[in-house]
Amino acid sequence: MKTRLLTNWHVMRWVRLAFAGFLFANAYETRQWIFVPMGLFFLLQAVFNWGCGLQGNCSVNYKKESHE
Repeated sequence: MKTRLLTNWHVMRWVRLAFAGFLFANAYETRQWIFVPMGLFFLLQAVFNWGCGLQGNCSVNYKKESHE
């Protein structure tokens, strides 16, 4: 778990973290608290590296079966 949190910080993770900070600041400044859950969503994606991002991990791996 520690290695997942501290390694492999690529550009998309930093963008998600910055966007989460923007949403939290906007929620505080405008008192529109609907932005807090959205900011939390992006914060969790950035911290735990969830989602596809730039790595292309969303594709499904299909195994070719030989029909002999």
